[in-house]
Amino acid sequence: MKHPTIGFIGAGNMASSLIGGLLGNDYPKDHLRVSDADAEKRVAAETRFAVQSCSDNLELAAQSQVLLLAVKPQILANVCREIAPTVQQLKPLVISIAAGVDEAAIDRWLGGNAALVRCMPNTPSLVGAGATGLHGNDRTTAQHRNWAEMIMRSVGITVWVEREELLDAVTALSGSGPAYFFLLMEAMAEAAAQMGLDPNTARLLTQQTALGAARIAIESEESPAELRQRVTSPGGTTERAIATFAAAGWSKTVVDAMRAARDRAIELSQELGEA
Repeated sequence: MKHPTIGFIGAGNMASSLIGGLLGNDYPKDHLRVSDADAEKRVAAETRFAVQSCSDNLELAAQSQVLLLAVKPQILANVCREIAPTVQQLKPLVISIAAGVDEAAIDRWLGGNAALVRCMPNTPSLVGAGATGLHGNDRTTAQHRNWAEMIMRSVGITVWVEREELLDAVTALSGSGPAYFFLLMEAMAEAAAQMGLDPNTARLLTQQTALGAARIAIESEESPAELRQRVTSPGGTTERAIATFAAAGWSKTVVDAMRAARDRAIELSQELGEA
């Protein structure tokens, strides 16, 4: 089946980005459905994308070969239990983009034996520049994986991980990662302003520098370490700055921060899975 009917439960920002990405890749709009308890969000999605919407999750589930759960982790258990009878009857592929809720908990709430793909997208997906980690349970077929990858690739790149627990590392890297770059950009702009640049100028130069560095890294076959070495002239300004970062324990700080993020992801998964 080339174009399964995809039902989005939840019409928030990420669901809207995915719907927009799919339509931008010529996915037929009559194969997309959306439901949301919030009438305003539901109507907004229907108006913006010209897709069918409904207020009843069971009605949506009955019409879909793929169900994408795009609700807050705190209400995921209730949503899964609500649609469980239909999932048990029709056996759709279920895709969860809820952060921190593991497959075992979702499968239990759905009544067991569900074909399930868990995804960890990140906020740049909102502008079509996302990075998503995916893991499928042992009931997902090759077709299921193709469907899941097709959906998530509509807003960026996708990477499958072999073990579900590696999604916690994905969370620490690409899930939380945008905030790390924002933090660095914030500090750079503030430092430039302290050195006399107009704050708006400092911010603009910081943003464009970050964009340029990211584009070079993406388009180059060289590693980040090699790229860094290429722009670090011996005895120059960049070398002095890099040495200062190193003396402050930059690398260890990054490792410690990412391990802390991963550990918190594990804790949240345990807390949310107890519902």
